[in-house]
Amino acid sequence: MKKKYLGKVLLFIIDVITIFIILQCAIFLRKNVLPYFLQFPEFQAIDFTFFWWVFPVWLSFFAYEGLYTKRFSFWDEVKVLWKVVFFSTVGVFSVLFLGKIGEQISRTVIVLMGVVSFLILPLIRVNTKKLLIRWDLLKSKVLILGAGKTGKLILNALKRDTNLGYDVAGFLDDDPGKIGKRIDGVKIHMGVDRAERYINRCEIHDVIIAMPGCERGRLITLINQLQHKAQNILLIPDVFGIAVLGTSLQHFFQEQAIGLEVKNNLAKPINILIKKFFDLIVSIGLVFIFAIPLFIIVILIKINSKGPAIFSQERIGRNDRPFRCFKFRTMYVDAENKLSELLENNPEAKEEWEQCWKLQDDPRITTIGSFLRKTSLDELPQLFNVLKGDMSLVGPRPVTKKEIDEYYKESAKLCFGVPPGITGLWQVSGRSNTNYNYRIALDLWYVRNWNLWLDIVILLKTVKVVLNKEGAC
Repeated sequence: MKKKYLGKVLLFIIDVITIFIILQCAIFLRKNVLPYFLQFPEFQAIDFTFFWWVFPVWLSFFAYEGLYTKRFSFWDEVKVLWKVVFFSTVGVFSVLFLGKIGEQISRTVIVLMGVVSFLILPLIRVNTKKLLIRWDLLKSKVLILGAGKTGKLILNALKRDTNLGYDVAGFLDDDPGKIGKRIDGVKIHMGVDRAERYINRCEIHDVIIAMPGCERGRLITLINQLQHKAQNILLIPDVFGIAVLGTSLQHFFQEQAIGLEVKNNLAKPINILIKKFFDLIVSIGLVFIFAIPLFIIVILIKINSKGPAIFSQERIGRNDRPFRCFKFRTMYVDAENKLSELLENNPEAKEEWEQCWKLQDDPRITTIGSFLRKTSLDELPQLFNVLKGDMSLVGPRPVTKKEIDEYYKESAKLCFGVPPGITGLWQVSGRSNTNYNYRIALDLWYVRNWNLWLDIVILLKTVKVVLNKEGAC
């Protein structure tokens, strides 16, 4: 327990140091960089201690958002940190306005603090937490009740996101056949009803109940028994497959009942408008950034093989509306004949094609085409599909009518309630290494859980996947 408090104190100190670094960066940029590009009045050299009041403003938002009390997954923490940056900047400007000291403080420095923080703050804080967790200063011991399929899923989730800082001490289960065995190195112990004893003996902080098949009366008794023994209890209900992002609890106090409120974000026109505006702004920016590479790729394709540089194919868009999906041509012009010949003479290739609609060693692909696919540069022309409104930056895979009829079937109506995307969940979840049914499941999950932050996370993860060439084909 002492280690845990020490970790929080060190994290607080690092936050103070980080704010100081951000402030110094902002002052340096205002004083030494911006005057070379824009006309600014001469910067008045003020000692940084003049900004002392900025620190409590920022730190109060850190505390308000639970950054010293709650545990966040990696992307949730980044989201909260960016939220803190925005409200801290607004808070500082409010102090300037209410205190009538706007003329004494460089407002450019305050804005620069916010801009610099979007990159520096998550970078320093997340890596600091990773180090403190590695030193066992921010770890929380957790006991998982239930060593079945759900328990295994939870263990994998906790191990995958180390930012949560959970250290799984063990499993408890009532099945005698599982006792003494291990799941990914974690031992299974006997007796769910012995949880209180393990909590006291092993200094367990958190308990996860992963027994969706448990009888209702026993489950309530178990929760009430352990509620005041552990710091937190996380119950995993038997409601897999529904939307989770944005889902909230509704309380009915007199009836002592709770309900899950599942929101339909796609039913709100403002959300669709926000998504379209986000797509438009980002796509225009990317077209300008990649203008020269786009021109160079066109030339290389024309030199490497005969045929047009841009290939288009009919795909199904939102609400079953067909459109022409653009890509850089990565195959020879007689690709269909080559494919038919290969599938006819190679049973293994035929099986791979029927499962994934892709081939790892595809003889139809040109030399430059292979490079474009591995780097995902072949999909850059789809930015123009986004500008036309046929596609989105993030969404389900753009598929053919044949794929919908053969694989999606009744799932298609839900899946394509949003425009198809250049990237999506399947691209950041193994991409071509995932089977077709799993891709459909990921597309459905995306539509059920859609929000703008999910789009931002997928775009950021796509950059990492492309740079690492993970699952590229």
